Amino acid sequence: MKKIAPIDLSKLKTYPLGSRKSKVAVTDFATPWKQGDRFTTFLDSLPSILAADDLQAVIAAIVTAAREQKSIALGMGAHVIKVGLNPILIDLIQRGIITAVAMNGAGIIHDLELAMQGQTSEDVAASLGDGSFGMARETGEFLSQAIRTAGDKEIGLGLAVGKAILAADLPYQDKSLLAACARLNIPATVHVALGTDIIHMHPGFDAAAAGEASHRDFRIFASVVATLEQGVYLNVGSAVIMPEVFLKATTLVRNLGSKLENFTTVNMDFIRHYRPMTNVVHRPTSGGGHGYNLVGHHEIMLPLLAAGIIELLDG
Repeated sequence: MKKIAPIDLSKLKTYPLGSRKSKVAVTDFATPWKQGDRFTTFLDSLPSILAADDLQAVIAAIVTAAREQKSIALGMGAHVIKVGLNPILIDLIQRGIITAVAMNGAGIIHDLELAMQGQTSEDVAASLGDGSFGMARETGEFLSQAIRTAGDKEIGLGLAVGKAILAADLPYQDKSLLAACARLNIPATVHVALGTDIIHMHPGFDAAAAGEASHRDFRIFASVVATLEQGVYLNVGSAVIMPEVFLKATTLVRNLGSKLENFTTVNMDFIRHYRPMTNVVHRPTSGGGHGYNLVGHHEIMLPLLAAGIIELLDG
């Protein structure tokens, strides 16, 4: 076999470094923190690079939408409730920043249990072995009654649960996201996948009433999506249900003639998932607007986002 000689580098073509376009400059760098500075100073101190730049852009988009009184809707998984963020979300609702909330079926379980006992999130590993997982009596009975009420009164599931929490005067109702939405007349919709939630195992659960109420909530959610032009939609902590619901609502309202071309979508979760990236960040904004993906723990990222919004709005 013929011996292969090392390639000759003597005729390599180069160019001046100063003529090259670079992605990073010292003007984009972070600024060290000084004790006692304001939170706005912290935001300004972040590097204008990658996720830090996206965080600033998302804050700016929400602030602009809030100032112009455009819709800012939140779609969420139940984990957002479980990590203690209801007070942050309730505050944003009370400030008129979040204008609609949508959640999966597990959201009503954790929101109710917090309102009822000030605690939630069962230890599944400890109770699955003996079949006691998901069998809390009060949770099943309360929500089954709220579902029946939704059917009787022909209202959505989110509103029915929120009103039921307020009517029962539960001891921790001030920590309930659904109660806050009901009290402040903010749309709160619940999107159920049958068989996914513990209450679906209880004998008092009315699947027909739950399905009807959840479909009514889908139609309410679609009406919210129809108002998102120049607004913002956030998907926080839902990898499948809410991205799918949002995509269907988007095509539905466009089919019915709503203008939905220039708006901002945001996905926030621990890791990058296919469905939220496709159904929230990319596809809905492909004809206009902008989609962002922020990766991080909800219990850190959401308070950071909320603080940045409040500081800019009040500044």
